[in-house]
Amino acid sequence: MQKEQQPKACDAKYYELLEELQALDFVLVELNLYLNTHPGDFQSIEQYNKFSQERMRVAHEFQQLYGPLTNFGHAFSKYPWEWSQTPWPWQV
Repeated sequence: MQKEQQPKACDAKYYELLEELQALDFVLVELNLYLNTHPGDFQSIEQYNKFSQERMRVAHEFQQLYGPLTNFGHAFSKYPWEWSQTPWPWQV
């Protein structure tokens, strides 16, 4: 019987970037919901675009340091294939 692979411990930066991504995702979801009912609010659209750019920047930084956040063509992988390495973001 094969042992279940346990996630590796990560450095503080890993958790810091993941927490920042979670906060940005929260803001983006809230702005998205607001804009669904207030589509003409120019300032909120500007905020949404600003936070979207920041999320892309943070996600890129995370992926450069620790590997892909998502699969199916939304993130690149270094060699060797990184999806077989843990921990995956949802495991921490």
